[in-house]
Amino acid sequence: MVNLALKILIKQSNMTRTMQFDPACIVYDACRIIREKTPEAQVGLAQDYSLFLADKDPKKGVWLESRRPLEYYLLRDGDILEYKQKQRPLKVRTLDASIKTVMIDDSNTVDQLMITICTRLGIVNHEEYSLVRDAIVDEAPAQKKASFDTGTLLRPGTTDRKFETLKKKLHTDDELSWLSHGQTLREQGVDELETLILRRKYFYSDQNVDSRDPIQLNLLYVQSRDGILKGQYPVSEKDATTFAAIQCQIQLGNHDEKKHKPGYIELKDFLPKEYVKSRGIEKKIFAEHKLFENLSEIEAKVKYTKNCRALKTYGVTFFLVKEKMKGRNKLVPRLMGVTRESVMRVDEKTKDMLKVWPLTSVKRWAASPKSFTLRQAKDNIGIDDDEDAAIVEDTVSPHQTMLYYPPPPQ
Repeated sequence: MVNLALKILIKQSNMTRTMQFDPACIVYDACRIIREKTPEAQVGLAQDYSLFLADKDPKKGVWLESRRPLEYYLLRDGDILEYKQKQRPLKVRTLDASIKTVMIDDSNTVDQLMITICTRLGIVNHEEYSLVRDAIVDEAPAQKKASFDTGTLLRPGTTDRKFETLKKKLHTDDELSWLSHGQTLREQGVDELETLILRRKYFYSDQNVDSRDPIQLNLLYVQSRDGILKGQYPVSEKDATTFAAIQCQIQLGNHDEKKHKPGYIELKDFLPKEYVKSRGIEKKIFAEHKLFENLSEIEAKVKYTKNCRALKTYGVTFFLVKEKMKGRNKLVPRLMGVTRESVMRVDEKTKDMLKVWPLTSVKRWAASPKSFTLRQAKDNIGIDDDEDAAIVEDTVSPHQTMLYYPPPPQ
């Protein structure tokens, strides 16, 4: 077999050298040969370096897998391979606004990275967390052009104005730009300087989070608090007052009659926006604040998250979808929620549950790029023309898997 003449770019010294390789040579051995024959490559630990096949489009550049032969990548004479370090720093921001720098393997998928990141942050249940981009990348200009004359059923590239307006009003999963667990950061266009947000995506073992795990407790508290303030978890005015009072205990400590009077706190930071202008609400908050006197910050966070878990909409991932009406070829907007136990149809305004389908009764589900179907014992839930059908599947599938195959006790 004729050898391959490849140009090896030693990234650290920016030196290029042409080397001969057997096409059947595996990548691991190719790296060993490069280190043995090139003094400039003999830096750092061998296991931290590998070969990278670059492309004009950064998303299409790939790390060569150590156990694959070179011929697997259809390389030709004169192709350039970069010999460089796989490890790179990644900045991760948690919901409490703290930023941690974690060394990651750039060739790993997000699923593999979650183990590294959560271990570094002291989080055990990495499978319940994921990464979110801080800002959603703008759509292509062609996709931004909307046609508002096609009614409810739309062709790709068009937008339903009513649907989009409703989506902006509701707090759905569309607001978060979750990274795909099956791809690397590079494949998803994540720049090396970009800071990613760590969030809890699935709610399996959160009921076990208590004062013995202050790291996860704080992350759960912040996410629960934000869910209430942003309206993701709808609450009554009475419940909102209680949550605000507990938040006061967490942030301000014990109630002080001299300091804690109306005008002391910024209500929008303690209440959902619909209750901010309620008459006498701040006075009610401080009256309840007294009830939680002497609770430590940790104890107050435990109480806050416990109360939040008692809400019917706690842990729900909402999707604004289009459902086909029975007996009619018409699609209508529906708000669908997915929890660890069920799929539900929810009122768009109040988010009251209209109908619930337990995941244990799901016989099967199917997803295509624009539709998602759940087959229940008695009902079918059909969602058509939904561009996020794959995201819905990614949310339903792990939840049902955890129901049937619960994780082993820690």
